[in-house]
Amino acid sequence: MLSGGALLKITILCVGKIKEAFFRDAISEYAKRLSRYVKLEIIEVADEKTPDRASQAEEAQIKDKEGKRLLTHMQDDAHIVALAIEGKALSSTELAERIDRLGVQGKSHIIFVIGGSLGLSEEVLARANEKLSFSAMTFPHQLMRVILLEQIYRSCRINAGEPYHK
Repeated sequence: MLSGGALLKITILCVGKIKEAFFRDAISEYAKRLSRYVKLEIIEVADEKTPDRASQAEEAQIKDKEGKRLLTHMQDDAHIVALAIEGKALSSTELAERIDRLGVQGKSHIIFVIGGSLGLSEEVLARANEKLSFSAMTFPHQLMRVILLEQIYRSCRINAGEPYHK
């Protein structure tokens, strides 16, 4: 929530569609819960088929193609947060404070970017205002969407002074 009662806009910008119904159900549930706190938008861009045993050059080309699709949805006035293993790890309360601080600084739109199975292109990482890591572990990008939405929801509850599980 921003000052003046305006809702913060949060966009989840991601590569690929969600195939499993249980992931879609979880995403839908968190989207519904978040609707009272933020204006949520989920944008999916097409993923590239990665051949088995792809060369580094082929992988770079795939990330570049997916990256160009992602970049077309990144507005200049939005704060871009790229999810990347090499990003900064935050606790749930630190993420809540970060989201709150961005709103106080006048950022009314935050875009969280989730790459495909190979990650994000260098161009997308360079465009990001910050990089966020959820773990040094690798998660399926479909599961990452659920984890991210849960943490945004938790952040909203923290910022609203509502109870949350520690």
